[in-house]
Amino acid sequence: MSGGIRLGGQALALGVVVALLGLLIWKVAKGDDNSVTGSLAAGKPVAAPNFTLAELDGSGELSLESLRGKAVVLNFWASWCGPCKDETPLLQKSWERWQGKDVVFVGIDVKDFRGDARAFVRKFGVTYPNVYDGKGSTIGRYGVTGFPETYFIDPRGRVVYRIAGPVDEASELDDGIERALAAA
Repeated sequence: MSGGIRLGGQALALGVVVALLGLLIWKVAKGDDNSVTGSLAAGKPVAAPNFTLAELDGSGELSLESLRGKAVVLNFWASWCGPCKDETPLLQKSWERWQGKDVVFVGIDVKDFRGDARAFVRKFGVTYPNVYDGKGSTIGRYGVTGFPETYFIDPRGRVVYRIAGPVDEASELDDGIERALAAA
């Protein structure tokens, strides 16, 4: 009798595991239709999820909503990310070129140590605002799939374009910025 109960319990456990695995596969295949990337893939601009995060330099907090009226280049990065290190000098040069033209660059350091992030910003001479998201609360809402990833937000607060992976050319940034400005 106890052998039958044990076998029934094992079958139940196996059934639960199979059901959870099926649910996981379905969720991955379906994707997150509510994410920014899902809407962009469908060719529609989507409202950029707001955030309020501490600035890396300790000067206070920055909210995306406070930048309404300007095009925003939103770059997700981490100090331990090799491709992030490669693209940072290009982002800084583009920031210097676009600064004062109703365009703001914002870096979001994600799932990182604050000290490492600050050292990264100093090492690369980054002067555009950077905020700290140690828990990664923003990446799910944006649909970030890896680092780095860059989103272009129009002055009305809508994401209009995305670059997954490192930015290799200034023209890629210029194209995204021009799309954001044109969408306004």
